[in-house]
Amino acid sequence: MTKKAINDLTIIVDSREQKPYKFKNSLVKKLDAGDYSILGLENQIAIERKNKSDAYGTIGNGRDRFIRELIRLESYKYKAIIIEASLSNFLIQPKFSKMNPKSAINSLISWSIKYNIHVLFGDNRRLSRILCLRILEKFYKEENK
Repeated sequence: MTKKAINDLTIIVDSREQKPYKFKNSLVKKLDAGDYSILGLENQIAIERKNKSDAYGTIGNGRDRFIRELIRLESYKYKAIIIEASLSNFLIQPKFSKMNPKSAINSLISWSIKYNIHVLFGDNRRLSRILCLRILEKFYKEENK
């Protein structure tokens, strides 16, 4: 794969994403699942972005809706949840949440096994954006070999 081919990569940002990452070559449009994908490969790769509070909310009150999304993702070749926190920080209960951190991490582990979804901790927003970009680039390279 040449450098030019990576430059052909267009990242799709879901139009409902509230705090989207900024990428050089991106397009905003509605995705069926996830927050980020690749133009032309929208039904093969999806990355869901969550900050810590959002993740706890999804695991708690938003659980049923999120499980429906995980079921929609089952046929995708690659799917991931990137959490904008370190694992050690994630295990500190947010002030607003009544969810025990042990229950939260157990849900993520269970989902990763049951729905074959990668759960990645990006430490912070900046590093999570880079992680998201690198995953999309690597997937694009593999698909265009």
